[in-house]
Amino acid sequence: MVRISDERLESLPFIQQRQRHCSSEITPRKGSIGNKWTIRRESVPGESRSRCTSISMKTYKPHLISETRRKVEDLCRDLVINNDHIHVVEMRLRRAISKGLDKDHQAQSSVKCYPTYVRQLPTGKEKGKFLALDLGGTNFRVLLINISQGYFVMESKIYAISQTLMLGRGDLLFDHIAGCLAEFVNQHHLGQETLALGFTFSFPLIQEGLAKGRLAQWTKGFKCGGVEGEDVVELLKAAIARRDDLSINVCAILNDTTGTLMSSAWKEPKCRIGLILGTGTNACYLEDESKVGTLESVPKSASSTPTNHMVINTEWGAFGDNGELDFIRTKWDEEIDEQSLNPGKQTFEKMISGMYMGELVRLVLEDMVEEGLIFNNLNAELLMNKGAFHTKYISKIESDAVGHFDRCREVLAEFGLVGVSEADLSALRYICECVSRRAGSMCAAGLTALLKKMDYKDVVVAVDGSLFRYHPHFRNVMKSRVAQLMGVDYKFDIMMSEDGSGRGAALVAAVLQGHEARAEYTLADYCSIM
Repeated sequence: MVRISDERLESLPFIQQRQRHCSSEITPRKGSIGNKWTIRRESVPGESRSRCTSISMKTYKPHLISETRRKVEDLCRDLVINNDHIHVVEMRLRRAISKGLDKDHQAQSSVKCYPTYVRQLPTGKEKGKFLALDLGGTNFRVLLINISQGYFVMESKIYAISQTLMLGRGDLLFDHIAGCLAEFVNQHHLGQETLALGFTFSFPLIQEGLAKGRLAQWTKGFKCGGVEGEDVVELLKAAIARRDDLSINVCAILNDTTGTLMSSAWKEPKCRIGLILGTGTNACYLEDESKVGTLESVPKSASSTPTNHMVINTEWGAFGDNGELDFIRTKWDEEIDEQSLNPGKQTFEKMISGMYMGELVRLVLEDMVEEGLIFNNLNAELLMNKGAFHTKYISKIESDAVGHFDRCREVLAEFGLVGVSEADLSALRYICECVSRRAGSMCAAGLTALLKKMDYKDVVVAVDGSLFRYHPHFRNVMKSRVAQLMGVDYKFDIMMSEDGSGRGAALVAAVLQGHEARAEYTLADYCSIM
């Protein structure tokens, strides 16, 4: 049911005449179509004229907004952000990006904007056989990719990382990775070949070259000792060297956002931004090298091109760590932060990414249950367990058509909640919508900041990640918000990246190898990024 704002009510002439007598109750008018209004009046003793008791408006289906539903929406009001909020987020993020590119202010900026040393995009002419390693969560992949002009042949295998390895010693983690690499190489009979490997490392990375990068800090539940501040390429090489059955050249390390950009740019030359919306969130974009003040020197090796641009890894998940987002943070956001492995860090990520959205909904539900606003006379004990409500449930619940709750009932059945009323099902969907639309709007603010920073008139944004891929409305929310913020003078599009973290890593290695193989090259050989 649509609620009517006080401002809209007061704008109606007949409300202005009888404002002190009108009820805020909304009731349907029999036979009305669309949003048509009517006044229902009743006589009031002592008055010659009738009294306005309600305003009727037909929306999806006729029913009264109950007092309980009003309280549900009131409790969720801090999760609802408007265009003014989004505009402030966008401006503050743009300022943080500018500080992150400034050598004198990067340390104070929450958005570090690390150079990636990737200066050239693929042209579609790359070819060869390459390995890729994709580490970015509780699983990692090893890939064998054969690139020819215009097509990929890819084989891969997924390996698990146990909780013990995620929280243990760093050398044990990399020994496990090297062991899985050896198994993969043997299975594909590659023992006699020395292949180039592109390493996608989807954690905050301070790069000092294409094959040199230090871990800034662990995220996504990892806390391995002896890795933060260290060159992860050297840690991987050392683990490979401890074995005698591997011959691999680790030639490049990149973030999954850079891989997403590279993978999509192979097909779409207008691609300028790579965005990850999954377990975590991050973005990269193309920046003029002259504006990257954190570059001590510009190494003119195989990574250089005549374009004078570089891919910048923003690490925008940490935006808000300096308090920039305090004006829209809720008590539930603060509780998630306090219970996380990295309190006070990755503020933006904790408000919009898949690792935290489900828990945010659960905390809201927990308060609703305690207030007696939902699931009354039902046993909601399983919902009280931390981490029980996964983000995938949000996508599933919002996949139901409006007014239908089949998938919502399936989700609640997993928690032993059956026979739930439609009012409670509707309330749960409303909570999910508040959380997901806030996330989509905040992400749109981030994209707008990057688009305005680059000031290109026609840009394609490559996106990868389970949240964007599987949520039914995230893409539309994001696109509509960006369009509102950017205006009609700018054209942009969003494309789903195909395996950016795997294919992108191989493409970086391929582009690098192709460049090294040439003694000379011309500007026409490269994809224009202007």
